[in-house]
Amino acid sequence: MDDPGIRELNASFRGMDKSTNVLSFPMQEGEFSDITPGLLGDVVISLDTAEQEAEQAGISLDERMSQLLIHGILHLLGFDHEVDNSEADRMEEKSLELLRMIEKNSGLPAF
Repeated sequence: MDDPGIRELNASFRGMDKSTNVLSFPMQEGEFSDITPGLLGDVVISLDTAEQEAEQAGISLDERMSQLLIHGILHLLGFDHEVDNSEADRMEEKSLELLRMIEKNSGLPAF
């Protein structure tokens, strides 16, 4: 998705009228969570922001997309770095574990 599209989603669903890099929409919560019990949800990534962040970090776009996708999926699994530092550390540790499984760059940070 592009920045204007993700900004619209962020405003509609989170009340934040700004662009962001990744959003997660869980399907295991809410009134209709029993419709598709095996589906975690959706992860939406702004390609515009991902490209900018990759360039700023000196990493490839593929590496940045891996970081963002893992981050979004972990949110769908219940991880939340905004709760407190302990949760943020736990999420970063899991992110690194998963990144090491799929990315060749062993120095790639979690997020």
